[in-house]
Amino acid sequence: MSSDGQGDGALVLLSGGQDSATCLAWALDRFDRVETIGFDYGQRHVVELDMRAHLREAMAAMKPAWAARLGEDHVLDLGLLGQISETALTRDTEIAMRDDGLPNTFVPGRNIVFLTFAATVAYRRGLRHIVGGMCETDYSGYPDCRDDTIKALQVALGLGMERRFVLDTPLMWRDKAATWHLAEALGGSPLVELIRSRTISCYLGMQRETEDWGPGCGDCPACHLRRKGYLAYRSDQQSLEAEN
Repeated sequence: MSSDGQGDGALVLLSGGQDSATCLAWALDRFDRVETIGFDYGQRHVVELDMRAHLREAMAAMKPAWAARLGEDHVLDLGLLGQISETALTRDTEIAMRDDGLPNTFVPGRNIVFLTFAATVAYRRGLRHIVGGMCETDYSGYPDCRDDTIKALQVALGLGMERRFVLDTPLMWRDKAATWHLAEALGGSPLVELIRSRTISCYLGMQRETEDWGPGCGDCPACHLRRKGYLAYRSDQQSLEAEN
């Protein structure tokens, strides 16, 4: 434990989707103590929250070290965020592009709110690192996923709480294919299969498995990104197999 009351443990934002599940494996591979946090904000794809317990249990079963490091889970009710957000993620509205070029799935302030509440929990739990799956390589253009936003927020949280938080974003400069490769490097084919079959990225929360990249509607922006990344990852694998 450091002099400011924090250890080098991590709090992972675990939504139940592909990116956050990969981040959980990344954290379990690096930190001695890892806790998770999820947020119920009235999202249409709330089914993703139901996947979290199985993901935690399955990852703990993959490696004894991961089981020893995995700590408590926290789920916060942020329903107010959903109430004040007129978006396609919080309302039964068709997904479309807005006049400003952003998709109407953008929930203003969502990641800023998530990371602020996560920092509050991390403060209480004595955790220095907060791990999120934000990425500006393969993403929908959300401004609160950008590296500059995360760096600015890290400074603000540190100043506002007098704690030296580190906001880790291991996927920031990885496209979706590279995210699948990272999962393979961390946990081999069992982890890839777990993430493929038991995570939900679909904005509509559809669980039917229509393609080999996993469950989803197949039409929303999140499904398009997941499909593209998985197919590129499989193509990379096939090329390596052919060379060998």
